[in-house]
Amino acid sequence: MILNHLNLAVSDVQQARAFLMKYFDLDPEGKTGNDHIAFLRDDNGMVLTLTNFDQGADVKYPHTFHIGFIQDSPEKVDAINLRLNEDGFKVDPPRKLHGSWTFYFLAPGGFVIEVLG
Repeated sequence: MILNHLNLAVSDVQQARAFLMKYFDLDPEGKTGNDHIAFLRDDNGMVLTLTNFDQGADVKYPHTFHIGFIQDSPEKVDAINLRLNEDGFKVDPPRKLHGSWTFYFLAPGGFVIEVLG
């Protein structure tokens, strides 16, 4: 079985789309979407749908909800962390947690991302 798609409710579709493309190389496949919905694809073909159908300003997820981006090495985790900090995002340094070199942060759009390697 292959996970086909995942929908994330976000506070700003285009802001979340641009962020995920820039920092995690998700592919828009030439489609920009709109302020209500956008689609991104990863290297394995899984589609991440970003939605805000009711134009809500806030998104509420359970405390432990997050999406994770696995990196090839701890050095890549460090590089993403550094890039985010240099670009002005408040991101704690990576640390060893649950057997991975990892960090979590609140992404534009109102959802938590884990970067691990």
